[in-house]
Amino acid sequence: MSSTAIATVTKMLESLPEPAQDQVVEHLREYLEDLQDELQWDALFKRTQSQLIAAARRAKQEIAQGRAKPMDYDAL
Repeated sequence: MSSTAIATVTKMLESLPEPAQDQVVEHLREYLEDLQDELQWDALFKRTQSQLIAAARRAKQEIAQGRAKPMDYDAL
């Protein structure tokens, strides 16, 4: 974030009463935590995408060859 954007957000926060500032800060914390989680998931999927594609192709091939059977969820 640019320093101009940070300054703008800071001015906006400063214009609010303190209880509202605390609420906004808490929402920002939660939002940033969620955003970091999403970024980690994106990175993980990017690193394993080729493996996921290969596994999907193997599964599709096994189904086509009749070597796959429906999952019995009751047996889990």
